[in-house]
Amino acid sequence: MKTLMERISQTLSILLFKGFLWFQSRPSIVKQTLAEKQITPSSAVDELPESGRPSKIRVAAVQMKLELIKENHARAYAETAYRLTKEAVEQGAQLVVFPEYSGIPLVGLIPGLEDLAREGLDSAVKQVSGGETKVADVFRLLSPAVKRIYETTFSTLAKSFRVYIISGSTLLEDDDGKMRNIGYFFDPYGNLITKQRKLHLVPLESEWGFEPGQELRVLDTRLGRIAFPICMDATYFETFRIARLRGADIVVIPAANNEEYLFWRTMRGIWPRVQECQVLGVSAHAVGNLIGIPFTGRSGLLGPLELTQSENGYFTQADTFNDEEVVVGDLNLDALYQFREENPLNFNVTLYEKYLPGLYTEGQKERTQNTGCLKE
Repeated sequence: MKTLMERISQTLSILLFKGFLWFQSRPSIVKQTLAEKQITPSSAVDELPESGRPSKIRVAAVQMKLELIKENHARAYAETAYRLTKEAVEQGAQLVVFPEYSGIPLVGLIPGLEDLAREGLDSAVKQVSGGETKVADVFRLLSPAVKRIYETTFSTLAKSFRVYIISGSTLLEDDDGKMRNIGYFFDPYGNLITKQRKLHLVPLESEWGFEPGQELRVLDTRLGRIAFPICMDATYFETFRIARLRGADIVVIPAANNEEYLFWRTMRGIWPRVQECQVLGVSAHAVGNLIGIPFTGRSGLLGPLELTQSENGYFTQADTFNDEEVVVGDLNLDALYQFREENPLNFNVTLYEKYLPGLYTEGQKERTQNTGCLKE
């Protein structure tokens, strides 16, 4: 049991740290940093129709290198996001997509984290809290500061460059107090169109104390009808099928695969989903090594095999799986609609209605009976 003095000391330490986080994450730092760039707005979005579906759009998939930011956090983060967005816009991108965990470099707000986390984040948390705290609780403490820097950076960049931006995602405290992996979609005026919560967590995220989202957003925009589920969501075919049945033409996947690169592992994600559901795809991967965790992946723009010149399902793809790149190319919606008309994909919705959601409910009950871990 902790003594009263130990509790008071801990409370004061947390209050001081929160004050430090507030000071480091002032939105004015981000805005001043980007104002100094004297950004020239792009005119690429002006080519899109005000209403109705565009014939084609130009998209950039940012293969972002994740590196711990150790000082000048707000300024350094804004500088990195600016550099990558500028490279995309200079190639005519109307939509710029960042990868999952694009906000994770801001975990460097914790002083000395790199030394503490030599054996992983779990080890660092145990050293600091004595094993009483989950990794998600650390991100909860950081959440207000990360959110200020993250939202201000991408909103300002979208407005300054006058492009659409899907920010990828970062780990934040959600509106209901739960910790989630959340992505943002900004319009060319810097307005937040919507947020997307990651729907399917990897085991590590669950162990860390994060919660999955419950809704897949499908949005009507000047770019077309878009969904942007996150990373692991592409491993489950239901995600894309729901998106397609709700009218999605483009499905964007911000990803961060924390594993050594293997081609066959990559084939369990967006590539088969695009072929199954006849949509256009965008895959933006995180790369690099962040506090001992490797990230790999080849970003690219995808479509049905028959629509790609090489007939491999990719319109364009990154040259590497571990270096920072910005992959830019066109997605032709007219060609997609013609392909769908010539090759109709008839979902058997009557079949789905017969078994779903009952099948999932039965599966849940069966797992409860077999494991005793879940409560009805």
